[in-house]
Formats: sequence, C-alpha cells, structure tokens
Amino acid sequence: MIDFSTQNLSFGEIHLLFSEEIEYCILGVSATIFLVVFCLLIWQIYRYCTTLSLEVLNQHQMSPGSSYTNLGSSLDLTITLGPDEDHTQGSLRFSLFYDQIQSRLVVTVLDAQYLSVQDFSLSVDPFVWVRLFWAEREDMDQSSLQCVLHEWQTRLVKKSCSPVFGDQFSCALDEEEVSRVTVKFEVRNYDKYSRYGILGEARVSLNSLKISYPLELRHNLQVPKKDMVGEVLLSLKYMPTSQRLEVGVLKIRTVSHPTKTERALYAKASVICNQCKLRHQRTAQRKRLEMTVFNEVLTFLLPDPQIRECSIIITVYELHPAQKSSRRLIGQIHLEKGRTSENEHWKLMMQSLRQPIAKWHFILI
Repeated sequence: MIDFSTQNLSFGEIHLLFSEEIEYCILGVSATIFLVVFCLLIWQIYRYCTTLSLEVLNQHQMSPGSSYTNLGSSLDLTITLGPDEDHTQGSLRFSLFYDQIQSRLVVTVLDAQYLSVQDFSLSVDPFVWVRLFWAEREDMDQSSLQCVLHEWQTRLVKKSCSPVFGDQFSCALDEEEVSRVTVKFEVRNYDKYSRYGILGEARVSLNSLKISYPLELRHNLQVPKKDMVGEVLLSLKYMPTSQRLEVGVLKIRTVSHPTKTERALYAKASVICNQCKLRHQRTAQRKRLEMTVFNEVLTFLLPDPQIRECSIIITVYELHPAQKSSRRLIGQIHLEKGRTSENEHWKLMMQSLRQPIAKWHFILI
C-alpha cells in the first residue's frame, strides 16, 4: 500500500497505473480519431475548392432558358456550362421527320449516352431542351439573324449518365421553310438548389437533310454556343459628380416568323455586382416590329467603386398582349469590363464622362 502522506511527488512524477495493453488501446483509439478528423478536413477542403471552381465557371456563361416555368424557365437566367466549358463528352440520339401530307415537322429525342457527371455527386439528372431556329435568309451567314419558332423540353431522367427519353414533339411548318430551320438540342443537368448546367449541345440544319422519311441520327455533344437573335442600340453615360449611370435603350432589331400574331417587346436592365443583383429597371412595352424604337433612358445610382466592378445585363422579352403571363425570353446582352466588344463600349463611356456613347450589340441566346 502506498503511503501518500510520506511521499512528496511532483506533478511530472505522477504516472497512471495502466497495463501495457490498455495503453496501446488508448494510443490506437487516439490515432484513429486523428485520422478520421484529418480525412474530414481534406474532404471539406476538396468540396470548397470544387464549389469555388464551379462558381468561377458560372461567371463566364449565362445561358437563358425559355418560355416555360418548369425545368428550363425563361425567368431563370442562371443556366451555366458544366464543369469544363472547353470539353464535353457523351452523345445524343434523335430522329427527324417531315410529314408532307400534314405539313408538320416531327422531332423525337431518343436517348443520350455517357454524359459527364458534375461536381462530386457522381451522377446527373439530365433533360433535353429543344429549340427550332428559323433564319431570316436561307443562305445564312454570320450576320444573319434567327428567331426561335418553337421550344420544348423532354422529361427529366434522374441519376442516369445514359438516359432514355423517347419524347416526341411536332409543329406545323411549310415545306418551303424547312431549309431555313436549324434544330438545337441542349442536354442540361437539373439542379433543384443551384444552377442548371449545360452538359453539351447537338444541332443540325435541315437544309441538307432528306427527312421525308424518319431519319435517325446520333451526334456527339459539342461545347454550347450562343445564337444571334437580334441587335440592340444602347447608349451609356456616367456622371461621376452625381454618381449616376444612364443606360439608354434606343432601338431593338429582331426577326419574327411571318405567321406569328401581334407581339410586344420590352427590355430589362439589371446591375450586377459580385454576382448579386443590385437593382433593375425595365422599359415600357412596344409593339414588336422588325425595328422597334424605344428611346428610353434607365437611370441607376452607382458610387465610384461599384461602377468600376459592376456589370449590366440587358434582357429582352416578348409579350402576347392577349395573354396573361405570356412573357418569353428573346435573349440577353452582357456589358462588363473584360469582354471584347462590350469592353470597348464600357471603356468609351469611362473615357467620355457625361457624354452618351451609343453602340449596337448582338442579342444572344
């Protein structure tokens, strides 16, 4: 028996009286806990870096949706490219058929294969957005404008890199206009809590195809590209004393299919700073013509630090006067420092303070 009254032990001399087996067990448990915490730390760092890289990619591309309000809403302007905007993988199988008796074009989305996964989820929830573009001229060149005749979406297939769709769509189309039509398929990844990602696109011009009988095709997915659907004449003026930015929406040029009923247009200007929408304004609606004149000035109060970091998004919408909630996206223009042609307009504005600078910009979708 140890007599604690007769022994003077310092704190450093006190030892726990455990057996050697228990000491090894404690050491093993401590090492296990350390490894678990270390692995969790590495996993959190990986998730943060992956999310950060996706956010950087999301700044490079803003792809608008369409006129519907479900999977690919035209009101959701945050559709982005997938994890690598310079590379896509996978293919899409579809069929085309022009029914000469009923004067109808039939598009069937069959399936996709080997789609790329996004982020760390190791799966995708794909659906396909189909757009029919009609060109103002049959001999399309880089200056030719297009308009969206019809747009549809397939059903959503959850957690599948090789989904089977089998969705069929059709529309009335005169035979002499078939050669002006281009069909664009965008394979998108549905995300309930974040942005829709574009996994790739496939497009085919009907000008050189014989589709009097059903024609089945499989195309490899390509990097998504924007389509030119109009032009806007914008003026920019910044007054540093009052810290006021004036965005003038002067004219909008678009093309419309001759069979379309009367439509109206309006434009909305949004100021974005650090991916946050600060404020927005819209023009009055005007009857849609080939050249729609607005001559409206939208004013924003922006301090000097914000004007140097912000960007402006001009969004053009089409309305059907006889229908409520009929807003349909036409396209967008993104004005900010660092872009090529838009950067020139921005630099001229900052070099010519208090003077309006006007320039044409393409509307893209």
